[in-house]
Amino acid sequence: MFLFYSEMEKFLTINLKESNSSMYKFARVALAGLITIAVTACSTNNNPEDVEFTKKSPEALYAQARTSLELGNFSKAIRSLEALDSRFPFGPHKTQVQLDLIYAYYKLEDIASGLANIDRFIRLNPTHPDIDYVYYMRGLINMQADSYMFHDLLDIDRTDRDPQNAIDAFKDFDKLLKLYPNSKYAADAQHRMLALKNRLAAYSIRVAEYYVKINAWTAAAVRAQSVLETYPETDSVKRALEIMIESYDELGQESLKANAEKVYQANFG
Repeated sequence: MFLFYSEMEKFLTINLKESNSSMYKFARVALAGLITIAVTACSTNNNPEDVEFTKKSPEALYAQARTSLELGNFSKAIRSLEALDSRFPFGPHKTQVQLDLIYAYYKLEDIASGLANIDRFIRLNPTHPDIDYVYYMRGLINMQADSYMFHDLLDIDRTDRDPQNAIDAFKDFDKLLKLYPNSKYAADAQHRMLALKNRLAAYSIRVAEYYVKINAWTAAAVRAQSVLETYPETDSVKRALEIMIESYDELGQESLKANAEKVYQANFG
C-alpha cells in the first residue's frame, strides 16, 4: 500500500506540480484521504472466525480442530490448527498440532504447505517418536504431487511428465526403510516404492522411444539398458529389450544384439 502511495506521489510530482500547483495540492490531499480510508478499512475488516479464535483456550481450539478432522472438514481443521500453532507455539499440543497440520494439508492436496511443514517438523523434532510417520507422509505427498487426478480419471497416459516428484517420493520411502525398518509404515512404503519403480521405468521407456523416433540409436540403447539395470523387476523390461535389439541392429552391433535377443527369448520368448 505504501509503495503504491509512493509511486502515485511520484506521478503527481512529475505530471502536475510544474503545470498546476493548486491541482497538485488537491490531488495530494485526495490521495492521502484514500490511503487513510483504505488503512482504516483493512484494520476494521476482521474475520469473525479470527475473533472467535482469540477467545478460545488452546484446549478448546484443539478440540475444535480434532472434531473438524474427524468430520473430514479439513479446511476448517487447518484454520483451527494454524491459529493454535501461531497463538500457542509452545502449548501442550504443539507437536501434535504440527502432525495434524501435515495430515490435513495432505488431505487437501496442499503440496507446498505439506512439504514445508514436514521439513519444519523434521528440523525441530529429529528424534520425535513419530518421525517415521513424517517421512512416510513426505513420500505420500510427493507421490500426490506426481499424480494427475484428471488424467487418471480420463485414462490419459502421462508417463512422459517430469518424474522429479516420483524420484523424491522414492527417496523418502527409501530413507524411511533404512532409518526405521521396523516402522508400521514400512510395508506400505515398500509397496509404493514398487509402484514408483514402474512409473520411473515407464518414463525411461518414453525417453528411449523418443530417441528411436529421431534415430538417436546409441542414446536409445543406453536408456533402455538403464531400465534393465535399475528397474529389472518392472513391466518395462520387455519393451526395453525390444528397443535394445532394434537399436543394436541399426548400429550394426551384432554381438550386443544377439545378447539382447538371448535375454528376450529366455524371459519372453
